[in-house]
Amino acid sequence: MKHSSFLPNSMRDLFLPAILGASLPLALLLFLILNKPGIFESWMYLPLTIIPFGGAVGGTFFYLMGFHWFPEGSKKLAALIFSTLLYFFGIWISSVMAFAITGHWN
Repeated sequence: MKHSSFLPNSMRDLFLPAILGASLPLALLLFLILNKPGIFESWMYLPLTIIPFGGAVGGTFFYLMGFHWFPEGSKKLAALIFSTLLYFFGIWISSVMAFAITGHWN
């Protein structure tokens, strides 16, 4: 099955991978924040938006690489491995950026 376009026909096809990609870092951040003995502070809003956004971009890229651009064969396996590594790298970079902006990256 050969796709002729760079992006899917419907942008709704990208919504679910973006939500799934953002849910993992958001759940981890909420777990860490809610288990913190202190009060929820206003500086926490920035990491709660930037880090899941990085996960959403990574999840969308994972879907495009593994299921739209390389849907079959050995290229799919290589695309899934590469996009998984890039997903976690994107979450890490967005974490560094979010905490560096707020001054909590030491």
